Amino acid sequence: MKSTEQSRIDRRKFLRATSVSSFSALLGMRIPYLSLLPAGMAPVALANPAAGSVIPHKPGLVVLNNRPINAETPAHLLDDAITPAAKMFVRNNGIPPQLTAEQVANWTLRIGGESCARPGVFSLGDLQKKFQHHTYQLQLECGGNGRSEFFPPARGNQWSTGAVSCAQWTGVRLRDVLQYCGIKDDAVYIGYNSADSHLSGDPKLRPISRGVPMHKALEDETLIAWALNSVDIPPLHGYPLRLVCGGWPASASGKWLNEILIRDRIHDGAKMTGSAYRVPCAPVAPGAEVPDAQMCIIQSMPVKSLITFPKSGIQHKVTEPLNLRGHAWSGDREVSAMTISIDFGATWQPCNLQPPANRLAWQQWSTKVSFPQSGYFEIWARATDDQGHSQPIVVPGWNPKGYLNNASHRIAVAVV
Repeated sequence: MKSTEQSRIDRRKFLRATSVSSFSALLGMRIPYLSLLPAGMAPVALANPAAGSVIPHKPGLVVLNNRPINAETPAHLLDDAITPAAKMFVRNNGIPPQLTAEQVANWTLRIGGESCARPGVFSLGDLQKKFQHHTYQLQLECGGNGRSEFFPPARGNQWSTGAVSCAQWTGVRLRDVLQYCGIKDDAVYIGYNSADSHLSGDPKLRPISRGVPMHKALEDETLIAWALNSVDIPPLHGYPLRLVCGGWPASASGKWLNEILIRDRIHDGAKMTGSAYRVPCAPVAPGAEVPDAQMCIIQSMPVKSLITFPKSGIQHKVTEPLNLRGHAWSGDREVSAMTISIDFGATWQPCNLQPPANRLAWQQWSTKVSFPQSGYFEIWARATDDQGHSQPIVVPGWNPKGYLNNASHRIAVAVV
């Protein structure tokens, strides 16, 4: 039996070989703006159907991998302004720890590294008593979200659009803890270690140990968190302690956190070197071989948006306007404008856009659209951030690992 990854890759190859004139026949209806469909693109209604869930307490998620467990959330299930834990995507590089009550009660966080003046060890109670508590709504997105749209295909979990969330996190500022332990003048990076285990079972190997530069570590919103949406973090999302670095690849937000190192160099832990969570420093041709030395670490995520209502594939009466809504975000930045198109990007109309709940939270948008006639339509969403960066309407620069796809989100509507 083919893997989910291979099935999606095979389907992409089939659709790329299908003539544009065949799309109406495959869909069983007329496509009014077919002549405006960009070359190389296929109707979104022909994409893979979502699979069912096999994860307890997470109904509707699409499982991409079972070892380690990885699953994404269909766009229409991300409609909440604050993402519930049950609807948060799951991304693991190793095997999550199976913790006993005693292990949780004795959990400690070690602070050390070459550039730590006073290394220390903190219990969960120490952190909660010594430092001020803060709550922020923070967007976390997998660096590979959207990988399934790249061609030539990039190996890895074939995420579509659902590896993103924006929940409320409560904890203490990483900055406060690091300053308590003393940050030496030569500090340039922090790195984390966690309690998950390597897929090989070798205790000497770490599945992931990533980090961020000091300027990101010292931001107000970078937290050592113990609560998600006002309750304990669920086990799959890092219980009992997690580092949260909103706006950057979610891999920088280490789960099951038990150590933070203040480094005098760029952190060199697992998944920090080679091509992991890196893209070519300069544009490359699709399918090119890129030496590791020419790959740069991903930092702030790109501008992006999602249509969360309605669900793709609905039928709608041509005589009635259609209500639309969703979210928009842009890594460390704020979204300044949101537009949608019903004619494959030929024209765009503005949307209502709300401010973020706080810095690094996504923003809600809404609008209504009317259709000129019956037939197959697609609604495309495009966000623009406060630095003038807009989403492309086609998949952006190809890269070997399939990172940072921020192409416009599309949904299909059958207008009758």
